[in-house]
Amino acid sequence: MIYVVKQGDSLYSIANRFRVNPTTLANVNELTNPDVLVIGQTIVIPDAPNPNRPTTETNAYVEWYTDKPSQTLLDEVTKRGPLLTYMMPFSYEVKRDGTLTPLDWSGLDQIAQDQNMVSAIVISNIENGAFSDTLAQEIFASTAVQDKLIQNILAEAKAKNAKDIHVDFEYLRKEDRQNYVNFLKRLKTAATGLTLSAALAPKTSADQVGKWYEGHDYKQIGEVVDFVVIMTYEWGYSGGPPMAVSPIGPVRRVLTYALTEIPANKIMMGQNLYGYDWTLPYKPGNPPAQAISPKRAVELARERNAAISYDAVSEAPYFNYWRDGKEHVVWFEDARSIEAKFELLQELGLKGISYWHMGFPFPQNWVVLNEMFHVKKRQS
Repeated sequence: MIYVVKQGDSLYSIANRFRVNPTTLANVNELTNPDVLVIGQTIVIPDAPNPNRPTTETNAYVEWYTDKPSQTLLDEVTKRGPLLTYMMPFSYEVKRDGTLTPLDWSGLDQIAQDQNMVSAIVISNIENGAFSDTLAQEIFASTAVQDKLIQNILAEAKAKNAKDIHVDFEYLRKEDRQNYVNFLKRLKTAATGLTLSAALAPKTSADQVGKWYEGHDYKQIGEVVDFVVIMTYEWGYSGGPPMAVSPIGPVRRVLTYALTEIPANKIMMGQNLYGYDWTLPYKPGNPPAQAISPKRAVELARERNAAISYDAVSEAPYFNYWRDGKEHVVWFEDARSIEAKFELLQELGLKGISYWHMGFPFPQNWVVLNEMFHVKKRQS
């Protein structure tokens, strides 16, 4: 169960109330400072998982911003590995000549093998730090370049013992909508013995207007690939106004539409493992909000003596604080918000959930996940 900290609570008093050892409670929630709790903070009271709980599949993208992943990141992937079906290092950037940028996994492939996770070769149309429609256009325009690209993808999959090819092509031109589907068909035909998956923008209709949406044909892509990851997050984003990153209402609307085009057993719901810290008042053009992990958000609330509130409409926690004479607001995730997403996952009967990304610690997610689901491994 989930307990919300109230005025006067301590870890000892909560543990005593639920007849749990305080050390156990601190360890389960991975509390940085168990002696000081925050009003509105969630505490997961551990319970034995129901042996009859439903089965789901999970995926986690793994991204790093240095030459190779840090030991901290490798340790996090290892720790969460028992609750992951797929692990997707992000990403190999496609070049215009059909080659791939190098990506140093630094042992992630061995971790995947040891933890019985399916690893994936993730390719993206990122160029100079941004998704490029012209890069994708050139790839789609040449079968020779596509042949070379597919050859390189399959070679890398063999080298890394990857069993899935994951395509994250975003911000495509509307004119390349069918070309993208045709490329996926060619890739699927060539990838014998491997699964093929694709990331999709969070659409609510087939003809939704906007650069992010127009190049993705849900129905056709869903027919080609083995599964999709729908990016149901970033309503609250670094350059926009403060709000929940993945409010439950918009997430539901996207997935409800997706189910009219793609079978439920092919759909993974995207889920953020991060929140944002905005400086107020928000104005367009402000410096971008800073990404923050749920664990760090609670630490920050404690440091600033800020009580955590919960928005029942968006199903997300938030708090306000002051620093250097300026007010801030932080929207993030906690045990309540992730439980709401898991309940939606169960209700809609989806294939599973996909996390972006493992660089943001969210200990309570994994506790709640384990209590509500049995996570499927490919060989199980």
